[in-house]
Order: sequence, then structure tokens, then C-alpha cells
Amino acid sequence: MKTLCVLASLAALIAVPTPGRAAAPLTLVAAENFYGDVARQIGGTDVQVTSILDNPNQDPHLFEVSPSVAREISAARIVVYSGIDYDPWMEKLLNAARSSHRKVIVVAPLGGRKSGDNPHVWYDVQTMLSYAAVLTDTLGAEDPADAAAFRRRLARFRASIAPVEARIAALRHRLTGTPVTATEPIFGYMFEALGMRNEDRSFQLSIMNNTEPSASDVAALETDLRTHKVKLLIYNSQVSDPTTLRMTKIAQAAQVPVVGATETEPPGQTYQAWMTGELDAVARALPP
Repeated sequence: MKTLCVLASLAALIAVPTPGRAAAPLTLVAAENFYGDVARQIGGTDVQVTSILDNPNQDPHLFEVSPSVAREISAARIVVYSGIDYDPWMEKLLNAARSSHRKVIVVAPLGGRKSGDNPHVWYDVQTMLSYAAVLTDTLGAEDPADAAAFRRRLARFRASIAPVEARIAALRHRLTGTPVTATEPIFGYMFEALGMRNEDRSFQLSIMNNTEPSASDVAALETDLRTHKVKLLIYNSQVSDPTTLRMTKIAQAAQVPVVGATETEPPGQTYQAWMTGELDAVARALPP
């Protein structure tokens, strides 16, 4: 109810954009900074990008809309957000102030994901490649004069993702079937890409949904860690709660490797460097 009231008050701040394009760069607002980063790589100086969630110390699940967000949306020709309930504030804000001239890209469905699926779709490299392609088409339609430049940058982006895909393939060859776990399903799609066996999913979903895990789920994860049934624990380094902290301490005491993963792209990194760093951390935690 609080969110709906805030959105209703913010709707009045959003001016409907007028048709046509000014000489200035296209304005694009991304709900999350990894989508904004890809937009910068493909848009170059022809696109002005603003990312809403870009603070590495912020829990994205606790984000609340503000008047400044409404103003940024009002100036945007293109809006990008994840969808499938990860950033519902964006969908509600757009619905509160519709515009026939604003283009909206929802990323999760581009990878075949729907509501109820793991919402951390940016850990699926193929989904990000699909997003990059749709973004390029959208930019080209809005700015035909620079369409060829957008396509050239898309080709460079795809080439730069190839080493990430090669790294995934190499690790998959070595780590397929390795039992692993997490405090929440942030790394789930990468686990799948690496062929790893993700245990304790019920516990992970409870933490993601801000609900208390059942006693049996807690006991199962504790046992998996203490008995070394799982070989790695991934935790969300942007979320701190007593249950998560307790599980990481249990893993460390049992000498189960612990690796942190983030929900926003680290400052000063590209998407490619971010994913490579996460993969390298897994490789170091589970040496040959």
C-alpha cells in the first residue's frame, strides 16, 4: 500500500515526452547498472545512460522509489528493467504515467523467463546477449542515423563476451556435477551454466523472499556444510541478515569455501569483467 501511494504521488511529476528526437543523445534509464553498462557500450556517445540501482552497498530488494527517480524516467526515451518481480517498482511507476513515445525493454522475458522463475537473469550470459541485440534494434529505430554505429558496437560487445563463454565452458568441463549451495539463488543461472548441482533451494528462496526458512531447511543446509556434502557456498555480499551470516560462519568453520556474489555491477567494472571476476573466484575456491 505504501508503494502504491508513493507511485501515485510521483505520477504527477512525470511529464509525457513529446514525439520526435532532439539533437541531443538518446536518453536511456536502466533500473539496474549492468543493463546501463551494456547500453553505454553499445550506445557510446549517442546515448545518455542513467542507472537507478548502482550502489554496491545497497540491498536492491529494499529500494524505494523517489521523486528523483520519477524525474529521470520522465526524461527517458528508453527504459530498461529486469522484470519477473525483481524490480516491480519500475513497472508500477511506468504504469502510473504511460507514454506512447517511450520505449520499454523488459529483459527477463528475452531469455524465456517468467514470473516465478529465478529473477537474477543477468547471471545468464545468453539473456544478456539477447538484451544487447534487442537494445541495438531499439536504439537504431529511435536514431536511424546512428544505427550502423550501434550495430558495430554490438559486434564488439559480442566478441568481448566470447572469452566469458569460453571460461564458462572450461569450468563446466571440470566442475560438472559438483554439489554446491547458496544463501539465496543469486548465482543460480551461473550454477546451471557451469553444470553444478545446486542444493538447498528451498532455503535460498526463503531468504530471497525475506521470509524465515523452515527449521528443516535450516538444518539441511547446516548438515550439508558441516558434512562437506556441498563443496562451495555462494552468499549475497549485498545482503546482511543473521541467518545468512550464521551460515557463512558455519561454512568457514567447516572449511567449505565461501564466495561472495553481488546483485549490482561493481564500480569501475564492465559486465564482462564482473562475470569474469565471479568465475575466477569460483575457480580459485575449487582448484583442480
